[in-house]
Amino acid sequence: MSKMATIDIRLKKVNKIYTDGDLVAGVVVVDSGRSDFQHQGITLSMEGAVSLQLSAKSVGLFEAFYNSLKPIQLINYSLEVAKPGKLPSGKTEIPFEIPLKGKPNKPLYETYHGVFVNIQYSLKVDVKRSLLNKDLQKQCEFIVEYKEQDTKAKVKSVPFSITPDTLTNVKEKQNVPSFKIKGTLNSASISISKPLQGELIVEHCNAPIKSIELQLVRVETCGCAEGYAKDATEIQNIQIADGDVCRGITIPIHMIFPRLFTCPTLSTNNFKVEFEVNIVVVFHDDHLVTENFPIKLTRF
Repeated sequence: MSKMATIDIRLKKVNKIYTDGDLVAGVVVVDSGRSDFQHQGITLSMEGAVSLQLSAKSVGLFEAFYNSLKPIQLINYSLEVAKPGKLPSGKTEIPFEIPLKGKPNKPLYETYHGVFVNIQYSLKVDVKRSLLNKDLQKQCEFIVEYKEQDTKAKVKSVPFSITPDTLTNVKEKQNVPSFKIKGTLNSASISISKPLQGELIVEHCNAPIKSIELQLVRVETCGCAEGYAKDATEIQNIQIADGDVCRGITIPIHMIFPRLFTCPTLSTNNFKVEFEVNIVVVFHDDHLVTENFPIKLTRF
């Protein structure tokens, strides 16, 4: 019956969110079924790392860099939670506490699930068993966030006006219909826990509009002495207007930042994580125009 034994990690914090210096506390739960459970020791380890990878288009450009893309280790700590011995039948809970502290001179970055940059923290429990029995292993991810800052960044609104003349990503401007869209973003520096807000107005447009969308983009940069690879990928796309909107009507802009796919804007020697917002106007013939706004995410 011991072969049916299972293992789990349960954290005291339901939301699994911690900041630098916190105690990560919980229990290792061993369910040994109806018989005693013999083991050769139970070890719990805490790991945190930044993993980097290059996009397919960049691999050929930086072969030397590609071969040196090793994970950046932020935390690597382990402790023995139970010495070799025997656990009784049924469920056994073994409590643990591990301080969340990074390596010397290595700050802890916020948890972030990107495409080419990933910052993840996890607890892993290993149960060693005799040769005839399979070792047991369980992993549990937890989330690291910066502490809320007392000082608030100055909020400065960002007015914008989009016309065919302001477009920089269109080659044949003579094919673009005459239009003018003006509006405001409440700020270019935004707390990640608050929404991006603003408004826009279609003053005039001589072609029917199909849709107006708000696109959130991550710009991830990986690099070293050999060079830097920079890639932009879409996180989410929200439609803020459908159909040929009335001219002169105020359209609200409101976007909530998805937690694991965004983090405070980050710049280090080896990688960067930055964010941009695109306002996309799609015309009825499916042609579209885009206006780009770099934004800075903070936690304050």
